[in-house]
This record gives sequence, C-alpha cells and structure tokens, in this order.
Amino acid sequence: MPNAHSIQFEDMVRAADSQVSSRLGDEVAILELDRGVYYGLNRSGASLWDALQKPIAVSALHASMIAEYEVDNATAREDLLRLLEHLRAAGLIEICDARAG
Repeated sequence: MPNAHSIQFEDMVRAADSQVSSRLGDEVAILELDRGVYYGLNRSGASLWDALQKPIAVSALHASMIAEYEVDNATAREDLLRLLEHLRAAGLIEICDARAG
C-alpha cells in the first residue's frame, strides 16, 4: 500500500486525477469527482494548489511557503503537512512514486 503512510517532508505529491479545480479571484474551488464534494482554498492554499498540479516535493512546497509568507520553518512545516493530509483524506492529492518522476 504505497499511500498508507503519513505524508513526509521527503515525499512527492500531486493533485489527484479525480478532481477539477478553478480559480475564483485569489481563491480556488475544487470538486472531488468521485464523491461530488466541493472544497475551497484561500489565497495561500490556492498558491500551493497551483504548485500541486504537477508532482512536487513537500520540501519544495515548504520552501515556497517560507519565501512567500512571514512564517517560521516549524510552523510552516506543521501547517503544510496538516493541509496536505487534509487534501489527501479528501481525495484531492496523492503521494507520487518519486522514481516515476
């Protein structure tokens, strides 16, 4: 089961195929197609969502958060991992096989 573990800082993640999304100003609306549930992300979440449209390392997402927002490393890491786990539980992202690149 490749996705049984919690998302780690070294993992590669990407938006799942079973969703569609659209920008609404600074925010993004996401429809999870299998369950028909809508989700919304604010400006900072929308920026991360844009990056998730192709496989990206969690550490690279963290680096972009640090560069863009006034947040310390530990808080950014904790918030990012929490958001990614929430998105994964909702079926919106998945962990990629780094070798598949």
